[in-house]
Formats: sequence, C-alpha cells, structure tokens
Amino acid sequence: MSLVLLVFVTILIGAAMQRVSGMGVGILGGPVLSLAMGPVEGIMVVNAIAVVNALLSTWTQRQNVDWRKFGLIGSVMVVGVVPGTWLIHVISPAVLQIIVGALILVALGITTFGRRYIPAVGGRAPAMAAGVVAGFSNTLAGVAGPVITVYGQASRWGQRTFAATLQPLFVVSGTLSFLVKWLTGAGDIGSEPWGIWPAALVAIVIGIAVGMRVSDRVDRTVAHRLAVTLAAVGALTVLVRGCLTLAG
Repeated sequence: MSLVLLVFVTILIGAAMQRVSGMGVGILGGPVLSLAMGPVEGIMVVNAIAVVNALLSTWTQRQNVDWRKFGLIGSVMVVGVVPGTWLIHVISPAVLQIIVGALILVALGITTFGRRYIPAVGGRAPAMAAGVVAGFSNTLAGVAGPVITVYGQASRWGQRTFAATLQPLFVVSGTLSFLVKWLTGAGDIGSEPWGIWPAALVAIVIGIAVGMRVSDRVDRTVAHRLAVTLAAVGALTVLVRGCLTLAG
C-alpha cells in the first residue's frame, strides 16, 4: 500500500471514529504513521492532520463544548510540550519508538481497563495536570485524548460535552506540538510525499460526514472499542519494532 493511500485510509477511519466517540485520528494515526514514516516525522504529520480534523469537528460540536474546562486544560499544555520536544532531540529513534508504543499502550490500558479504579477528583489542579501530561504525550506519541480521558473519568465528565471539548483541546495540543518541534528542528516533514496532504484533507471531510451520519445509530462504546483495538495493535507493532532495532 502506498503511503498516500495509507494516510487516506487511516485518517478516514480515524475521523469517522472521532466524530462518533471523541477520539480517533491520534490513536489510530499515531502508531500507523510512526511505522510508515518514523517516530518523529510520523507524529508530526499526525499533529498537523489532527489540528485540521479537530478544527472542523469543533465547529460541528461547538454548542456542546465546555469552554471553561477547555481553558483550564489547554492553557498549560505547552508546559508538557517542551520536555517532550527535548526528549526527541536527545534519544535515538529506536528508543523513541519504544516510548511512543509504550505511552499509547499505557494510556489506552488505563482508559479501557482502569476506569473503575480511577478515584473521583474535582477542582482546577487535576484539570491542569491533565493538560500538562496531555501536551507531553501528544508531542511524543500524537495522543492527548487518552490522558484527558483519565481526567474525564475521574471528574465524572458527561460524555457528550467531554467528546466535544476534546476537539478544541486537540487543536491546541496538535498546534503546539507541531510548532515547537518544527521551530527547534526536532523533525522535518518536507521530504514526505506532497500527496499525503490532499489525501488527508479529503479523508477528514468524508470521515466527519460519515461520523455525523452514523453517530446517532452507532453504539459509541462499540466504536470506541474498535478504535482502541486498532490503536493497540499499531502501538504494539511500534514497540516491538523499536525493541528489535535496539537489539539488532
């Protein structure tokens, strides 16, 4: 499968899933494009694509966004982006693949199997802590959603407003992660095929349209489980590849 087609299929599925369940582009695109392009460039491409997808998704769900929580979480994301970018500069690609794969698996594991064990929290501090960690994980692995989901579960955040508020948060986290890595020279996506960008844009539009059409008819739990399963397989593959590269 060509890289352009791979990007199209991955983002199409991810955008549809994200419109239904709140997450999709990052948790699917992160592991898949890390394998196809490398752990730095792949995540940078995911960051850029995720921003466009989240902008469109924010507009379609704007009436359900909790702008107060968005401000608390989004305002501190840059605090996590900076150390994440520093790590990219100082560790090898193989180790970075291991970290990316492990981060995604841990985040998915907590949000999937650890929900019942997450204690209830309230106040500003937990929200801001989630923002810092989300900025860090998004910079390294292209995933902010699972981290914010942990906070969402702990704060007993309603699913509809949670899924909607994730979208502008993805805009902030993706923009910060991409810009800081680009400005510091941590990654360069200029050599990637130009065709991935129009392919991604078309996939986003189609994916959101499909997601809007089926969102009321598809069980959100089923859609989320499918997205998580696909992401886990991809993350495990990235982790194994990093281990094999490091060993060989």
